[in-house]
Amino acid sequence: MNSSRWMQAAVLAGAVLVAAAPAAAHHAFSAEFDENQPITLEGTITRIEWINPHAWLHIDVEGQDGAVESWMIEAGSPNTLVRRGMTRDSIPNGTAVVVFGYRHRDGSNAANGRNVTLPDGSQLFLGSPGTGAPGEDEER
Repeated sequence: MNSSRWMQAAVLAGAVLVAAAPAAAHHAFSAEFDENQPITLEGTITRIEWINPHAWLHIDVEGQDGAVESWMIEAGSPNTLVRRGMTRDSIPNGTAVVVFGYRHRDGSNAANGRNVTLPDGSQLFLGSPGTGAPGEDEER
């Protein structure tokens, strides 16, 4: 094989590796969250991060002892949420919400969000399709 063929093969191999990196970086639900630890959190939105690959809802939850805990709720990608009718303005900071999801495996104050219920009783589905999260097919 001449040197230009080797160069073409090396460039092709590099391109394949670069293209595969984003797919490997995206995790399956079960890699971080535990379907056996469902959680319902009542709290107040402090901010929402519209970033890829997942949006994040930050909520303050008052514990039984009165102490406030900050939680991070992983949601689908911003594009997925927009296709489901959610916008950057759908849940303003200070909105009281109820979030149902699944707790992070490491026990931190983090969860994968399934849905969020707003003060008027309406619900928004937060899940990411294709991650293996429980019930993800029910809301498509």
